[in-house]
Amino acid sequence: MTIDAGDLLGSILASLDRIKYIEPEDIPGIDLYMDQVTSFMDRRLKSTSRYPGEDRTLTKTMINNYAKNDLIPPPVKKKYSKEHILLLLFIYYFKGILSIGDIQALLSPITSRYFQSGEDFDLESIYSEVIRMEKAQFESMKQDVIRKYKESEETFRDAPEDGRDFLQKFAFICMLSYDVYVKKLMIEKMIDEMAKQNTTADPNGGKKGGEKAAAKKESKKDSKKEPKDPQKEQDPSE
Repeated sequence: MTIDAGDLLGSILASLDRIKYIEPEDIPGIDLYMDQVTSFMDRRLKSTSRYPGEDRTLTKTMINNYAKNDLIPPPVKKKYSKEHILLLLFIYYFKGILSIGDIQALLSPITSRYFQSGEDFDLESIYSEVIRMEKAQFESMKQDVIRKYKESEETFRDAPEDGRDFLQKFAFICMLSYDVYVKKLMIEKMIDEMAKQNTTADPNGGKKGGEKAAAKKESKKDSKKEPKDPQKEQDPSE
């Protein structure tokens, strides 16, 4: 996402317009091996990365750790289904603002009930509805960016002229950052409340909890560690 300092607002809005959603029909309908999954994600998401020529949107180590930490179900015969990719897309969008533990708490009820459920309302239905909702608010988000930018242009009028432009850009970044900060707090509080409700409603962790949830609880008694953050893991083979 390249930003032109000469036309900052226009460049930002143009960059936003270049963000492309991955529609469910864009995802291959056949199961994929690990290399095929990472290639697909890189190809479809690289344009939104900070350094498109260098950044990897998803690595083998990340995927392996997501499976180990129960963010996604394990592959079947080393192959990942379309629903695996849908979960990986959710993780990709969440990981920029949420901890791995919060993502796990948010996705576990979804996975346990809707992953390969065999029902008409499945994980793809959830993903499609979320995409529809996000598209609907895209224009209002752009208008909010425009409003914040224009407000920032009115700041620091009394500052020395040689530093005014920098300070106005700083003010713009502060407004955007505060917006993210407040929304992140709200998200975290909602996740905590949802986790409490889920535990109260079903101590076994959902429709497929049962013995599996009990076994996990027993195994975690000896090691009360936070889930590893796959983004901090290094893959020696890469």
